[in-house]
Amino acid sequence: MLSPYGLDIIESCLTCKMRVDRIFCDLPTSALQAFESIKYATAYPKGAVLFVEGQAPRGIFVLCKGRVKLSICASDGKTLILKIAEPGEVLGLSATVSGKAYELTAETIDPCQVNFVKRDDFLRFLKEHSDACFKVAEQLSEKYNVACHEVRSLGLSHSAGEKLAKLLLEWSSKNGEAQKQEPRLKLALTHEEIAQMIGTSRETVTRLFADLKKRQILQTKGSTLVIRNKAALRSLATIG
Repeated sequence: MLSPYGLDIIESCLTCKMRVDRIFCDLPTSALQAFESIKYATAYPKGAVLFVEGQAPRGIFVLCKGRVKLSICASDGKTLILKIAEPGEVLGLSATVSGKAYELTAETIDPCQVNFVKRDDFLRFLKEHSDACFKVAEQLSEKYNVACHEVRSLGLSHSAGEKLAKLLLEWSSKNGEAQKQEPRLKLALTHEEIAQMIGTSRETVTRLFADLKKRQILQTKGSTLVIRNKAALRSLATIG
């Protein structure tokens, strides 16, 4: 079924063909049936805010389709994008389990399908289904490991150029493009948003992209970015 935002809506978790590839979704039939009875499937347009940093946890958001930008904001208004969530991830999980406020803001960057579950319903669901508890523990552990990797990768980098190179290589790896001779990336983020991911200014990101194009390391074709020289990009990523 198509939604107003052009999404091919997944009607049921039980018949979803993609759930076997996703950590939380690959639950036993009995648990999935129970989850199906407490979820609210919703389609969101690009730019919709699912929850805001500091807000009391209302529940979890299981991302079925699309991507979501996760960010934090400093008191001076500066924004840092922590990651781009992909389908299969459970958003707001740690806040919902702990009862503490959402630690970040979640905003859609594509039209998205999201399954929402109220906090009380989700906690009761976990008490009744041990398999789901293990999946939650697995997701939280993975998020912790990814956070440590991101801090090490970007926090210990010595320059904005090194951080940008690492980010582009990471994206090519996630998209299955890393082994190709000339990996191609669909850039859905603006230069401002990329700057927020690596802790620099929009002007710096624009200058870095221009330099990489001038050195024929990168090439742009519309919104598609082509890595022309992977060796040179890897070299930039390991400077320092």
